[in-house]
Amino acid sequence: MTDKINNMTAEKETPEAVEQTNGHETITGAEAILRCLIEEGVDTIFGYPGGAIMPVYDKLLDYEGKIRHILTRHEQGAAHAAQAYAMVTGKPGVCFATSGPGATNLVTGIANAFLDSVPVVFITAQVVSSLIGTDAFQETDILGVSMPVTKWNAQIKKSEDIPGVLAKAFFIASTGRPGPVLIDIAKDAQIEKLDFKYIKCNYLRSYNPHIPLRTRPIESASIMINHAEKPLILAGHGVLISGAEKVLMQFAEKTGIPVAVTLLGLSAFPSGHRLYAGLLGMHGNYAANMLTNEADLIIAIGMRFDDRVTGNLKKYAKKARIIHIEIDEAEINKNVIVDVEINNDAKEVLTHLIPLVKENSFEKWIREFRICDKIEYDKVIKNETKPIKGQLKMGEVVRLISELTNGEAIIVTDVGQNQMSVARYYKFSEPNSLVTSGGMGTMGFGLPASIGAKIGRPDKQVIAFIGDGGFQMTIQELGTILHYHVPVKLIILNNEFLGMVRQWQDMFFSKRYASTKLVNPDFVTIAKGYKISGKKVSDRKNLKDSLAEMLAAEGPYLLDVVIDREANILPMVEPGASVSDVTLTYK
Repeated sequence: MTDKINNMTAEKETPEAVEQTNGHETITGAEAILRCLIEEGVDTIFGYPGGAIMPVYDKLLDYEGKIRHILTRHEQGAAHAAQAYAMVTGKPGVCFATSGPGATNLVTGIANAFLDSVPVVFITAQVVSSLIGTDAFQETDILGVSMPVTKWNAQIKKSEDIPGVLAKAFFIASTGRPGPVLIDIAKDAQIEKLDFKYIKCNYLRSYNPHIPLRTRPIESASIMINHAEKPLILAGHGVLISGAEKVLMQFAEKTGIPVAVTLLGLSAFPSGHRLYAGLLGMHGNYAANMLTNEADLIIAIGMRFDDRVTGNLKKYAKKARIIHIEIDEAEINKNVIVDVEINNDAKEVLTHLIPLVKENSFEKWIREFRICDKIEYDKVIKNETKPIKGQLKMGEVVRLISELTNGEAIIVTDVGQNQMSVARYYKFSEPNSLVTSGGMGTMGFGLPASIGAKIGRPDKQVIAFIGDGGFQMTIQELGTILHYHVPVKLIILNNEFLGMVRQWQDMFFSKRYASTKLVNPDFVTIAKGYKISGKKVSDRKNLKDSLAEMLAAEGPYLLDVVIDREANILPMVEPGASVSDVTLTYK
């Protein structure tokens, strides 16, 4: 990530970074932190208090009505909720934690936001500055710990540095390729007073997030597009980050090129569109994976050729010339060597490219996708979404929710088979309507993320699909739902296994199910203990009515759905295989 900024302490700030002007109000550093957040338009903070950050929490009482604080039941939950809030609102999330274990409990969430390019400003407290480096009680070098998984981090030891550093933090987090930043603030800096004045940062001498558009590679790309016979667009999370969904639609419809999406690119292009080519990746659609190796031109937009998308790199897209549109220069030619490099914002590039490309259609090429779709439907999808006997399937639960919500809900997932079923069978119709953990694959993400998503978009139906394993990793966040009456809908896809690990044991370890079988509690009874309505369903004849009842409930609702215990998610590109070596059936 070339947008990753060199980490530094506040004392090394340069005058060019943020203009510093003597203010006219004298306030404490703790109050200055809150005033800075208000200046940045922050209305919600997720966090957990402790000794070192107590001055800030004390001042929060004076800002009720201006800033809402959501007390999660664990710092990891706060981090995931803040990320989800950012993903559905387009604004940076904000998260507080105290020193020591409070700060280190954020690390999984920080790494999650880093790999998925989500802007979150993490503010941690530190012991008083005179004790830093002495191994004081609850002191941890959170700068050193978080450096590999933050875009930038800094430590503040003087109250006067708070406005400038926080302004810089928001600028870095939200520009270029977004990502998390962490600001560590000594306790004495929170107590000391300063003359406060806040000036937003919009320039850093060493950081250039907006790269001027270079037209020559765009013109070269247009020539390649106009002469292609089997072109394929691969759309990633960068399309959503840049707000390029509408121009991607215009580009695809003008050129007639099919569009496949990555996991985090889901919802960047409507699933029901005639040019939708499906999901890429290990458990993606048959057509999208198979025909990647038949394409003569690949236009990769805002994606990084992750190993889950490419499979065996030595066998990847050997017939294709590749155009890569990507804001982060470090991702270009990192995994896949490309023919045309366009290191710019996706929306800007597509807007400039549309007038240069010809109106076209690739009916014969599109027909190949439809043939593959029919094969996949007959061998996999029909049995997963419309079974007539046997235990309930994940796919039929997801597809029913898709139909009942018209693809318009915000869907949150945990990680594992539940995540892949949602990616395959929910028909997304609106941008930024999937919240999931992509690069990190963090079990336990789904429950706290659903809280952050609903708080960020209270106008939307928010539905979380969570495996029984992942649910128990952050089950304490039911307390947050109780506390704030968050009306999320929780669907546990319960197979009494760590499902994805069990699938690999089934396929590659001779069904030796080592430490993957779960003995679960009564989830509905636990939910009722948190005053959350709930129901358990295992019979197909009751499924649709139970889902409708859940959706109609005014408050939060938990539906425990008992599913086929040993079902596998197919198709699958097995580890080390080419994307065209797709396993459709497995016995």
